[in-house]
Amino acid sequence: MSKPNELMSRVNERYSSLSKGQKLLATYITDNYDKAVFLTAAKLGKVVGVSESTVVRFATQLGYKGYPEFQKALEELVRNKLNSVQRMEVTYERIDQSEILDTVLSSDIDNIKHTLENIDHAAFDLAVETILSARKIYVIGIRSCAPLANFLSFYLKFIFEDVILLATSSANELFEQTMHITGDDVIIGISFPRYSMRTLKTLEFANNRNAKVITITDSVHSPMNLYSSCNLIANSDMASIVDSLTAPLSVINALIVALCMRKRDDVVTTLESLEQIWDEYQVYDNDELDYIGDSVKMRYSELGDVDE
Repeated sequence: MSKPNELMSRVNERYSSLSKGQKLLATYITDNYDKAVFLTAAKLGKVVGVSESTVVRFATQLGYKGYPEFQKALEELVRNKLNSVQRMEVTYERIDQSEILDTVLSSDIDNIKHTLENIDHAAFDLAVETILSARKIYVIGIRSCAPLANFLSFYLKFIFEDVILLATSSANELFEQTMHITGDDVIIGISFPRYSMRTLKTLEFANNRNAKVITITDSVHSPMNLYSSCNLIANSDMASIVDSLTAPLSVINALIVALCMRKRDDVVTTLESLEQIWDEYQVYDNDELDYIGDSVKMRYSELGDVDE
């Protein structure tokens, strides 16, 4: 995968050898890379006023195997530069109103496929071993990543005794919550573009205290990886009104399952105890549905009869 500044370096180095049409493309991309990244070869050619074949030759002239590889390099350049308004504008350009459902679901499928093809299995195994050997497990995810952090910590608490989900109302509180972290602990940081500086600073703080750092992020170039020893990379749609976190959630699911398998006896014991508690205190009774024959009967707690 290209480094974030590699594409522009190639453009600058080879500009003098480009044709007139290719120089027009180079100028447009340099000035409008945040727009060019979302254009197909045909659309880019139309915007600049050159043919689609010229666009493809331009990509190969820069040393890429084709336009798709060139576009991936461009994505790396702008991955963390789009603001909310730009993301909205890009979504309007990319998705037809009549095809929203199919487009979004297909994009999520592609994200999972890409993640499956590229994820580092050795890093995944290392993450499992690191978590299993930790004294305490800290989890952090901010803003749109908060549901992922909540989901992960919820299930980790079924497996381990000391799991801490970091509350994120302020940066100062994050440091206060992690002030006792040591080299015997692990912190799992989850962040996708636009990356959270609070998450990054918390990982830096933990790393400085020799804690193990695991990241769940979108790219090897993610700043979250600056302080981590184990990076789990999951594809995320970089330009949408909402963040696509389907692939990251699948990676988290796999991580939980792997940990459950390694701690099977402990998990079974915990769940058996919880089932007894849930039954004794009717945790689920008030909102369960009983299917009786062809009808559905709602269970009610003993709060009195319900008027018919």
